[in-house]
Amino acid sequence: MTKHFERELEWLKNELLELSTLVEENVVKSILSLKERNEALAREVIASDDVVDHSEVALEEQCLKILALHQPVAGDLRFIVATLKINSDLERVADLAVNIAERSLVIGRQKVIDAPFDFTHMAQKSRSMLTRAIDSLIRLDIVLAHDVCVADDEVDELNREVYTQVYRLIKERPENAETLINYISVSRHLERIADYATNIAEDVIYLVEGKIIRHQPDDS
Repeated sequence: MTKHFERELEWLKNELLELSTLVEENVVKSILSLKERNEALAREVIASDDVVDHSEVALEEQCLKILALHQPVAGDLRFIVATLKINSDLERVADLAVNIAERSLVIGRQKVIDAPFDFTHMAQKSRSMLTRAIDSLIRLDIVLAHDVCVADDEVDELNREVYTQVYRLIKERPENAETLINYISVSRHLERIADYATNIAEDVIYLVEGKIIRHQPDDS
């Protein structure tokens, strides 16, 4: 491996970790903006999306450049393939953070009602999965990555419970239907963040072991 190639790989690692940190911060801010009805924080998340988009494009272009110029093999090739996929997943998580921030702005203009579900608990679950997925990438820890994959079922179940509760409340209090529907959107976005965290964890397993586990049945 040439020094130039090593430097390019190191740049990829650093940029991917910086993007991961930014995306995780945006998820936290979007949830906080909803919890506190903080319009300024929501707009901060929305405004920062351009930075995420530029970083995602720069990472993808660098990956494609390395593939074309160096034709990496084995572990290096897996790292670049995994970086391409994780990069895309992080950009989508950032989009979901923007979606939550936008719902926060809408809910903040509506009559205050009790949330139909403990979105703070669900948000903590989704955020924890994202944090652990990123940690598994930093440490190349497949045990942690597997834990993230297992946790996805719990968030899916929470999302199903939200739908049940919201539909019941809409029947009981139709005057709150608009706000309740916005909370359904928040729940769905949190569930999708958990899905992308799972994707990242699966890509870490691929990076370390060279095994694709997506769509495989759970042996537990």
